[in-house]
Amino acid sequence: MTIEEIIVITVRLSGAIPVLFFPFFGSIFAILIDLSDLFIIGNLDLGGVQSYQQLDKILDFSYMLTFLVVSLRWSKLERNISIFLFLFRLIGLILYEVTDSRIFLFYFPNIFEFWFVGVCFYQLKFKNTLLKFKHMIFILILVTILKLSQEWILHWNKFLDNYAMGDLISVLKDIFTFL
Repeated sequence: MTIEEIIVITVRLSGAIPVLFFPFFGSIFAILIDLSDLFIIGNLDLGGVQSYQQLDKILDFSYMLTFLVVSLRWSKLERNISIFLFLFRLIGLILYEVTDSRIFLFYFPNIFEFWFVGVCFYQLKFKNTLLKFKHMIFILILVTILKLSQEWILHWNKFLDNYAMGDLISVLKDIFTFL
């Protein structure tokens, strides 16, 4: 294991801990920390990361576990949806690991992650108010659309595979400058 891999692992595992204490803000933090490995890898030269996609998915699982732990405290329907979405993604992760085919990450999108953020946001905004069924449906539809779009960009289209993080920032900067 390289020093660079140890740094990525340490940062990513540490980023999941705040979720246990501050579910909404901790989940946003964990997701942002999830992206940090691209900056770390792009800016360090300490041995590299041997199999980035596999390491990334294993580390995703670590923060998803903290999301699951928190969601087990929710009401029955919210909790059961969380468990189902977690297991659904876990199947995709296992199929990805067995086949090394990223298409399974698209077929089994991580809707659980966005569902968790959506429910935590609702709970933060409407303290002590039970999540209504119609709001659950709205959150599920919204997060499914958002996550499928993200998974399509990352794993089906593989759009970002052609760019280093610095290149991507330059492209985004050029787009916003143009607008």
